[in-house]
Amino acid sequence: MQFSKDILKTLAVFHLDRPEASWEDLKERLKEIAEDALQGHSEDSRGLYMEIYDQMSNHLAEAASLGRFTGSQQRAIGTGQRVLRAAQERLEGRPQELTEIIGELYCSTSVAPSASLSVNASSTDPITFEGLSELFIKERQGNVEGSTLKAIQSNCRTLSGLLGDLNIKTHTRADMVALKERVMDGRKVLTVNKLLTQLSTVMDWAVNNGFLERSYDKGLKIEKGADSERRPFSRDEVATIMDHANALPATDWKRWALSLGVLTGARIGELYQLTQDDIKQVDGITVIDINKDEKGKTLKNDFSVRQVPLVDGAYGFSLKTFLEWVASEPGNLFKAKAHYFNKPLNEALREPLGLKAGSDQSFHSLRHSLSGLLKAAATPEVIAQSITGHSSGNITYDLYAGSQRVPVGTLHEALVKAFGD
Repeated sequence: MQFSKDILKTLAVFHLDRPEASWEDLKERLKEIAEDALQGHSEDSRGLYMEIYDQMSNHLAEAASLGRFTGSQQRAIGTGQRVLRAAQERLEGRPQELTEIIGELYCSTSVAPSASLSVNASSTDPITFEGLSELFIKERQGNVEGSTLKAIQSNCRTLSGLLGDLNIKTHTRADMVALKERVMDGRKVLTVNKLLTQLSTVMDWAVNNGFLERSYDKGLKIEKGADSERRPFSRDEVATIMDHANALPATDWKRWALSLGVLTGARIGELYQLTQDDIKQVDGITVIDINKDEKGKTLKNDFSVRQVPLVDGAYGFSLKTFLEWVASEPGNLFKAKAHYFNKPLNEALREPLGLKAGSDQSFHSLRHSLSGLLKAAATPEVIAQSITGHSSGNITYDLYAGSQRVPVGTLHEALVKAFGD
């Protein structure tokens, strides 16, 4: 059966274009889509999402009636239709069906339940946050990168220590407010909000899976000052950094790491993993290819996979000299161990500006600076996100059109304009 392009896109969203996928694989994707549908929407976008869910539901129905699918795929199609209908109900203010489906998807795991998994909201047995987080982490293992899992474990340990033996089943709003006060003690706003976000993630999971009847953790995050801890560099400061980099020897790796940070906004960990093969020509334009491969590269998420064009001449950057250096560095471009890459690079960044360690500006500030340049140049959001590797938070782009890439030429034009304005 030859399906239309729109139906094929919907099948790809649910991973139904993969005949080798097992029910477990398809179920994981269904979880992601269902949990995404729980996220908040603006009044303006509500109608758009309703229409998208309706279209996708129709596409699944047509595919099921005309196509040939495995038993697992047929099961996933049926569950997918339930998810889409429940997502529409959630937009109309009735989230119960959607949360119940998410609970079913989590509870239908093939892993043999342990004694602790028998805990549920109606049980009289107490449960601590430590117990909840252990169950949460057990389910997340294998679905997130190793670095992300370590961060989750660290955050949960901190929260468990602060909550102690509190029975989460009987917790109150006052308990959560008291926790916030303890979390704020001696921590920066950014760290506080990260911990409170982790708290909400675990608590939402516990409610959706029947471990808690409800939670009282919403609205705790600090709004004022939350974005002030990491200050972007001004355009003059970026120019000073690049003048310093351009004056370094062509054989100095710090020259090129600084340059790539300025010109691409790539995260320091993304740059560290670059290889000679990741510097390539696409449609006649030189790009850095930020990717995951079988050699152990890791990225923050799937949206981080991208190709970012290099703009010759921006801030005095010499593409020719850079490519000559790349040609002399087979394998990984940056040979030092991570610690001997991150620290010297941040020191090289601070040196021309006379900054002290621990200031509100670091290598990551270059990422914010590039985002600011793109915004000032009136760059469309989807193009800016394609350059920086950010999720749009919009199902239309992230799910429905997630397999489509903005052409490298379009990204290059946007960067040329941003650096030239």
